Amino acid sequence: MTRTVETKIRVRYAETDQMGVAYYANFFVWFEIGRTEYCRRSGVVYRDMELADDAYIVVAEATCRYQAPARYDDLLRIRTQVKEARKRVITFAYEVYNDATGQLLATGATTHVITGRDGRPKTLPKKYQKVFLAG
Repeated sequence: MTRTVETKIRVRYAETDQMGVAYYANFFVWFEIGRTEYCRRSGVVYRDMELADDAYIVVAEATCRYQAPARYDDLLRIRTQVKEARKRVITFAYEVYNDATGQLLATGATTHVITGRDGRPKTLPKKYQKVFLAG
């Protein structure tokens, strides 16, 4: 069974245009918030991975399919899960909903390569494999 983590955020005024519609690129920021919370709730802190284990989750590809706009002050629900994981690559999948209406606003995915500080691909340390490879 794939683990899904839900995170709620509110669309801030600074994230919108003059009509109160969220700028499209903010969805990628919200994906990152969902991914960070997925990791945190799984017992993984990005900063610790980087500093203690020389493991970086580098974005190699990002996609977003927009269904409807997010607007100023909407409460959003971001659903995040590991779609696919191998020892050197992790793909996260996202769904963003308007929390009040339940309307799906966007779906997306990010694919990450595990690297060391030097930017060279490496195998995900074993202590993190059980979190990501299990989904």
